[in-house]
Amino acid sequence: MIIVGGGLAGLIASLELARAGIPCYVVEKKRYPFHRVCGEYISNEVAPFLESAGLYPHHFNLPQINSFQLSSTDGRSKVMPLDLGGFGISRFTFDAFLYDKACKLGVLFYLDEEVQSIQFQHEKFSIRTTSHEWQCDVVIGAFGKRSKIDHHLNRPFIKQRSPYVGIKYHIKTSHPDNLISLHNFPGGYCGMSNVEDGKTTLCYLSHRSNLQEFRDIREMERRVVCKNPLLHEIFENAEFLFTKPEVINEISFETKAPVEDHILMTGDAAGMIAPLCGNGMAMAIQSARLAANAAIKFIEASSSRDKMEEDYTQAWRSHFERRLWLGRQVQKLFGREVTSKIAVSLVMNIQALAKMIVSKTHGQPF
Repeated sequence: MIIVGGGLAGLIASLELARAGIPCYVVEKKRYPFHRVCGEYISNEVAPFLESAGLYPHHFNLPQINSFQLSSTDGRSKVMPLDLGGFGISRFTFDAFLYDKACKLGVLFYLDEEVQSIQFQHEKFSIRTTSHEWQCDVVIGAFGKRSKIDHHLNRPFIKQRSPYVGIKYHIKTSHPDNLISLHNFPGGYCGMSNVEDGKTTLCYLSHRSNLQEFRDIREMERRVVCKNPLLHEIFENAEFLFTKPEVINEISFETKAPVEDHILMTGDAAGMIAPLCGNGMAMAIQSARLAANAAIKFIEASSSRDKMEEDYTQAWRSHFERRLWLGRQVQKLFGREVTSKIAVSLVMNIQALAKMIVSKTHGQPF
């Protein structure tokens, strides 16, 4: 059993398999701990699962988030309660925490290794990296938003250029512990929430035309992102903790299949929700659990490969398809001057609408 990618989905899948007594390898092209471009907010829908599995990171004394702030491009804002709420933790810390847990359960990791190809023939997978080659019965794809494997598999979404770039910092500022904020600016939006050790994650998505126009991230931030007065104050007064930002290009929200060439796709490899919905980490955790459970049934000979793939596809669609669709529709309202102002006005005047959007893009506790 091989898991390609050691991010949140890959780590959770490996832990579920290890708890079931099934040996697995995780192939990850980086080495822990490391940063990822991510909003670093986790919805409490996953809290019962993390608690029951002994994976809730209590000892980091994490910020508990129960309020949401939305601002338009001109800085007008509204704060509303988050009924389910969540908590903040950096991927640097959480992924390393889960990696340590997985190692203690006997999961084998191949770090600093990038998968070059995956071939399926005669009911077996052949996996090739720069220095290893394996064969196995099941592969879980947990390789994130865009990967060399997406190109290798010729997945449809990879053929379409995406207009988005994602940028993340950790900063020191006076952002409240209980608040997650979404601030619009022309051509994008910026999310903020606190994580461990008194740090705040600032992660924004921008149309690449902004970067093409100014050719420098700092200049783009000064000339475009800071047009929102709330963001201007933050960029002027916060202490930025990274020497340079974490950046990812070509972020795609196009539809992806949960099973490709018999590989069970999880997390962003199966479908990415618009970051403004703030639920990508929870979806990665739940999709990894669903994929691992389907694989366990297959390996224990209680289902065929076709049944495993069908069951996982149906479960994935049941949990995520509508949420991803709604996220794509909501995203169209944001990052544009006129529509973001309309959206914030609607939120200010019709709070039931805002609560509906939040509830429909989040799942139930499991």
